Amino acid sequence: MAKAVMQLETLTCPSCMKKIQSTLDKVDGVEKAKVLFNASKAKVDFDEMKVSADELKETIEKLGYEVKTVKTN
Repeated sequence: MAKAVMQLETLTCPSCMKKIQSTLDKVDGVEKAKVLFNASKAKVDFDEMKVSADELKETIEKLGYEVKTVKTN
């Protein structure tokens, strides 16, 4: 199981946070997604065999939000 922390640039409201989190939770391979509004971060536990960190970043960007950085471990 891999973990990614993504710094979000355009997270402006709690509704945005919920939208991103619910979308990530639906991605095949995502075990757990948590979006932290006050920190403007998304933390995602995912299966690297099913989805990549880049694909998760693209998923967020398709919703209209900017991902400033992605750190994985």
